[in-house]
Amino acid sequence: MTDRYDVVVVGGGAAGLAAAVTLGRSLRSVLVVDAGEPRNAAAAGAHNLLGREGVAPHELLAAGRREAESYGAVVRRDRAAGARRDGDDLVVTLADGGDVRARVLLLATGLTDVLPDVPGVRERWGADVLHCPYCHGWEVRGRRIGVLATSDNAVHQTLLLRQLSDDVTLFLHTGPEPDEAAHEQLAALGVRVVRGTVARLDHDDEALRAVVLTDGTRVDVDALAVAPRFVANADLYEQLGGTVSEHPFGTYVASTPGGRTDLPDVWVAGNTTDLAAMVGASAAAGVLAGAGINADLVHADAEAAVRAHRSLAGVGDRS
Repeated sequence: MTDRYDVVVVGGGAAGLAAAVTLGRSLRSVLVVDAGEPRNAAAAGAHNLLGREGVAPHELLAAGRREAESYGAVVRRDRAAGARRDGDDLVVTLADGGDVRARVLLLATGLTDVLPDVPGVRERWGADVLHCPYCHGWEVRGRRIGVLATSDNAVHQTLLLRQLSDDVTLFLHTGPEPDEAAHEQLAALGVRVVRGTVARLDHDDEALRAVVLTDGTRVDVDALAVAPRFVANADLYEQLGGTVSEHPFGTYVASTPGGRTDLPDVWVAGNTTDLAAMVGASAAAGVLAGAGINADLVHADAEAAVRAHRSLAGVGDRS
């Protein structure tokens, strides 16, 4: 395997693989470094994905790897342990040993869902503990749904889920007391509001059973919505001198709509820069980033060709 590529893509999810396909189709040499830890691994299916609705995440990514490889991209199962600049190159150090060099680095490293510290949340995460009504709401429609409040966004989340079920309970937990207008909405829609801190979730290996408060109160539910803090996986970006941006729901790497960051030749795509991007949006962002990167490289190659041509012809540099 060569140790220098036009583009090294860190992250083998929807964004990274879509970028690799786009770049490969433009005859760029591409390495995808894939740690094999997709954010949606716990989910049974990926949704709102035209033509592949409900596809298992591992099946979708396996197909994406095959497609990227069919256009010459190299997909390596490894972890990017570090990144630095060396002259005109960006150098990525791999956890399994060795360095790879790139003219351009695309970070499609995703984000980490920092879950509320309530026993049972992590154990049922991706099954019947969920956060996105559009990703998982259909699967719990018509059932007993709870919402665990940890911020002032809980009422909005509750209203979205009330669209899917007549039996919704808002557990105020550590969230703020809703204002008068919100209380009126919740009452009009028949949403039960439960005050008190949640101690744990009662569950077994098959399903979530109930929410249990610190005072012992038990409320039976079939699903629970939570609001994680979304933290961009930006270690490599920071090692290269970048600074993450703050968002009310977490952190992200700021970029242009196409994925260009403030760091030269460093691009981002997917949840690293867009905390709300679902699978389809992440894949689309990967395509846009791949196209933008290729356009930059095309111009750089043209400028290099002009300099070489002038040198051979003995013509001075006019720049």
